[in-house]
Amino acid sequence: MPLTLISPAFPAGGKIPERYTRDGQNVSPPLKWSGVPDGAKSLVLVVQDPDAPSGIFGHWAVFNIPPDASELAEAQDGKPGPSALRQGTNDFGNAYYDGPQPPVGHGVHHYHFRLAALDVPSLSVPGQAGVQHVWKEAQKHALEQTELVGTYAR
Repeated sequence: MPLTLISPAFPAGGKIPERYTRDGQNVSPPLKWSGVPDGAKSLVLVVQDPDAPSGIFGHWAVFNIPPDASELAEAQDGKPGPSALRQGTNDFGNAYYDGPQPPVGHGVHHYHFRLAALDVPSLSVPGQAGVQHVWKEAQKHALEQTELVGTYAR
């Protein structure tokens, strides 16, 4: 079974509800996946907007997710503790999820939620690594990957 990624909050290609944007509560949407390949030792998830005026804009990077995990709950915050997640720094300068906030009148932006299964238990990236850096390093170890695209306009 191939690696798949869905969100109960919006359909593939559909509009991301305002709750999950910086115009709303700015909480991460619930995400669920299945089909993690045998041999996967960790997972990484990034959210990127390739429609940003300045080029690809990183909204979130979560890495070193255990391979037996099958979801990230809504409003995943990565608080310290046994289930804490490693998070990269997004292009807003924060080490947590920041949702869509395209320029007013810029049209529909496409937000790519990308999930990769890796052949290493952890990514060796600096603590303040950006979203693009995390994804680039993940690509070196990807066994399989998938994506879910949501849209948003202001």
